[in-house]
Amino acid sequence: MRAVIHQPDFMPYIGFFHRLLHADQWIVFDHVQFLSNSKSWHHRDKIKSAHGERWLTVSVKKCPQKTPINEVLLSDTTDWRSDNLNLIRQDYRQSAWFNEIFPRIEKLYSTPCERLVEFNILSIEMLMEMFDVRISTVLSSSLSPEGAKNELLIDLLSKVGADEYLSGVGAKDYLRPELFDQAGIKLLIQQFTHPVYPQINGDFIPFLSSIDILFNCGIEKSSAIIRSI
Repeated sequence: MRAVIHQPDFMPYIGFFHRLLHADQWIVFDHVQFLSNSKSWHHRDKIKSAHGERWLTVSVKKCPQKTPINEVLLSDTTDWRSDNLNLIRQDYRQSAWFNEIFPRIEKLYSTPCERLVEFNILSIEMLMEMFDVRISTVLSSSLSPEGAKNELLIDLLSKVGADEYLSGVGAKDYLRPELFDQAGIKLLIQQFTHPVYPQINGDFIPFLSSIDILFNCGIEKSSAIIRSI
C-alpha cells in the first residue's frame, strides 16, 4: 500500500494532486507546526492576474510560533472571504470556464469554518472532486504520532500499514533512505514535470493554485492533463 504524507495546504498546485493519483492513502499532516513565513503554503497560494502572479491568502488569527496547523483559527475580524472572491473574480472572469468553476469556489467560501485545517481540507476536497481524484485519507493527529523528521514519517506509515512512501521532490534533502529500508518501507520520489496549458493574462506561469488550470481548461480537460503527466 502506497501512502503520501503532506500538510493540508490551501488550494494546492496540480503537482499535489498528481501525487495523490499515484497513491492509495493520504496521511494529512495536520499536527505539525503552522508556518506563516515566506516558505509557507499553509494559508496561501498563487493565482495569475493581468500583472503576473499574486498571492491569494486566507486570513488567520495570530497564534504562538509552534501552534499546530490543526489549531490555527480563521480570522473573524476581516472580510477575507469576500476579498478573496473579488480577487478571483477579477483575475479569471475572462477565462473560458469561469461560469463552470467560480460557483464551486463561492460554495467553498460560503461554508462555515472556524479552523484553517477545516477550510483547507474543504478546498482540497473541492479540487479532488473536479479532478476526479479518489483516495483514502487519515489525519496524522488521529494516529498518536511519535518521533520527528524521518522517524515520524516512518511511524505514521507503519500505523496505516503502508509499505511504500511516495515523497515529493522537495523532501529529498532530509530523507534518509536507509531508515525506510530498515522499516521495510520502499521510498519513492514523485516524478513530476509541470505541464504547459492555455492560460490567460500573458506568458505561461507554472506552479499556481490548481484553480488556474481549471479556469483556463475546464474540469474535463484539466483532469486529463494531470493524468497525462
